[in-house]
Amino acid sequence: MKKRVAIAALSLAFLMMSVKLLPALRKMGRSDRHAPLSQLVDMIAGPGRVEPVSEEIQLGSELSGKLNTVNVREGESIHKGQVLAILQNDDYRAELASAAAEVETKEAMLRKIMNGAREQERGEAQASVRETQAVMSNAQAELTRRQDLFQSGVISREELERYTRQYEVAREQYQEKSNHAALLNNGSREEDVAFAEADLRLAQANEAQAQARYEKSFIKSPIDGVVLRKHHRDGESVSNSATTPDPVLTIGDTQVLRVRVDIDEADVNKVRVGQTAYVTADAYGKQKVWGHVVQVGELLGPKIIRTNEPTERVDRKFLEALVELDASAQLPMGLRVDTFIVTDGEQAVAIRPQM
Repeated sequence: MKKRVAIAALSLAFLMMSVKLLPALRKMGRSDRHAPLSQLVDMIAGPGRVEPVSEEIQLGSELSGKLNTVNVREGESIHKGQVLAILQNDDYRAELASAAAEVETKEAMLRKIMNGAREQERGEAQASVRETQAVMSNAQAELTRRQDLFQSGVISREELERYTRQYEVAREQYQEKSNHAALLNNGSREEDVAFAEADLRLAQANEAQAQARYEKSFIKSPIDGVVLRKHHRDGESVSNSATTPDPVLTIGDTQVLRVRVDIDEADVNKVRVGQTAYVTADAYGKQKVWGHVVQVGELLGPKIIRTNEPTERVDRKFLEALVELDASAQLPMGLRVDTFIVTDGEQAVAIRPQM
């Protein structure tokens, strides 16, 4: 008996729900207002704005200067790494060439130190040593003879001192040539090699810096996407966007569209990832574009999306949520829409058209 009563109660509840939903479902195709459906279905509503899945990316220049060319048009498809615009960069290219030449010079100097003197250079150094040695020997012999004559009183002290100076000069020249020959024969000194290597690293760092400055004159796309807005044309001046926002282009990945929705603080406990949602816009009449919630924010804040309605509340806190639209959705970026999130899964299945 109890089992029959329970079955009868469930049947009655199902019948009442069907009777309640049926008029709303029938009116969906001919009504251009959402109020009747939202009164019957558990859902929350909020204003939203259409954006690409990548969000809108504003590309600027890290260098201030004049644009040489902007290579794309609005609406044009682009790919990651593509050069979208080029600044006038003759001076940066010249700096790079100068730095590269400096590196080549330092590399040659290091090779010279590492390889040491050539055989011909060592031979010439040995010949100079023998030549100065002979001159020194002759000067020494003359000095010895003059010393004997001075002891005998034949020559003056002045003449003796002159031959003494000649011998000392010849001895110094011989010592210099000997040291040079020994240096060539002994190879490179460790400190000379270390200095040449450090000099080369400095030149390479200067080249890398010049290369980086030159590369910054090319504005490249970080994603595959579409050009949404072209802010500057050929020949116009741009400023460093790191200090002053001055975008050259706005791009985005529009293969998937999302709607950023403001959820009133009174409804934040009802929103979950995965819930069915749809959006409408005045420009599209009663057309519904379906999707689902893919992200719910963590921090409440002020209202971001304004509807310009006189009754709009701006004194409350709102939570951002993202609704990802179906792949078939085709809406312009930045379009303001009304967003409806169905909080009851069974009702969502009942009201959403089957693909």
